Amino acid sequence: MPRSAPKTRARRAPKNLAAVLDGLARAVPDPRCELDYRTPFELLIATQLSAQSTDAMVNKVTPELFRRWPDAHALAVADPAEVENVLRPTGFFRQKSRHAIRTAELLVANFGGEVPARLEDLVTLPGVARKTANVVLGTAFGVQSGVTVDTHVYRVTGRWGWHEEKTAEKVEPLLMGWLQRAGWSEFGHRAVLFGRYHCVARKPKCATCELAEVCPRVGVDSPDAGGV
Repeated sequence: MPRSAPKTRARRAPKNLAAVLDGLARAVPDPRCELDYRTPFELLIATQLSAQSTDAMVNKVTPELFRRWPDAHALAVADPAEVENVLRPTGFFRQKSRHAIRTAELLVANFGGEVPARLEDLVTLPGVARKTANVVLGTAFGVQSGVTVDTHVYRVTGRWGWHEEKTAEKVEPLLMGWLQRAGWSEFGHRAVLFGRYHCVARKPKCATCELAEVCPRVGVDSPDAGGV
């Protein structure tokens, strides 16, 4: 499994970098993970479940999930059919159940039932790639292992004119090179929320956007797209 971000040729920072970061801070003053969790274990499982689902849906099922199986030791010996039944609303529930139980088994077997705070350990778990590992490490442990680049972050950074990459994997090392390491996790949360609620895929709210004066709106059909 990869231990570092994919290699990409170093590029000069975008000219609008500082202005975009300033506007982003105004647009999203409270950068945070919207998944509900109390422990690193709960965040890890919830982040896995969020694939092909929404944070809101995951937050609906995890209270029951963690009430019945509150830690890795309990989930590792859970009945798969019972876990599937709880996870059914999230979609792909059979695969997610297998991943969750197997993750718990490996946490117990290899890490004493605790979530490891190293990227190279996290990516050995099923369904955990760099994106999930970055979320868990940055949010639960304050470890700046990389920049989370989901579909929202990939989209908004492209609209800002920061890249023309075809995959999110190639965007992360660019952002890691341009941003201060201490702010990698915070930027990820800000950009995710910005893409989720402001710079949405179909009708971005350009008319009321804090970044309107500095964003080139690459790929946005109309300069007046969206509204209040």
